[in-house]
Amino acid sequence: MITVPEPELEDASKTEKEGEVDRIYNLLKAWLIECKLSPGDVLSEVGLARKCNTSRTPIREACNRLAQDGWITRIRYKGYLVAPVSIRDVLQLYDYRKLLECFAAEKAAQIATPEQLEELARIITVEQRGDVDVAEIVAENDVFHIGIAKVADNRRVCDQLALTLEYVHRLDKLSTQKSQSWIPHGEILNALKARNPQEARLAMSAHIDYARDRMLHLLAK
Repeated sequence: MITVPEPELEDASKTEKEGEVDRIYNLLKAWLIECKLSPGDVLSEVGLARKCNTSRTPIREACNRLAQDGWITRIRYKGYLVAPVSIRDVLQLYDYRKLLECFAAEKAAQIATPEQLEELARIITVEQRGDVDVAEIVAENDVFHIGIAKVADNRRVCDQLALTLEYVHRLDKLSTQKSQSWIPHGEILNALKARNPQEARLAMSAHIDYARDRMLHLLAK
């Protein structure tokens, strides 16, 4: 008689559990980014389990991960609080973004291939279109910025930038001005094509400063 060793059963159960936690984590994070769970909301494990059609255990583990990422905080005996947004948060977010993207732009200006520059130029042709969809604007914006990080050939910068842009998307949603989230990228691209690292850094810095200041203005309203 062939029997299945107990460790394999345990491994299968563990894999299934981890898959459910990942599903809940991704679902809740999507709701946070889209502000379906808004800053200041108090969340209960029971309520979330009902909404996600799951048990409290994967909810708890997913929320622990979200708390580590800074999306929510634990409230003793109550559940979780969706992290509010402050001016300090916005300033720190854009400062960190500048660290990542100014480095990436400077490096990309040194090592980008003609094919990579051509692809970046293709991405921003959406700036000249008058019938562009909001969702396409946001998606192409991400592709351009992460594309520069990929050209810079630094995986850690790419990973951190992708996470940072998720927080930026949340601010876009909160500002209710997502349709105006596209800021021209021509100066950045021109500096990359000119193989001028310093100008690429300065162009990226000015681009992010403009985005930061506009966001602060919109949130102040």
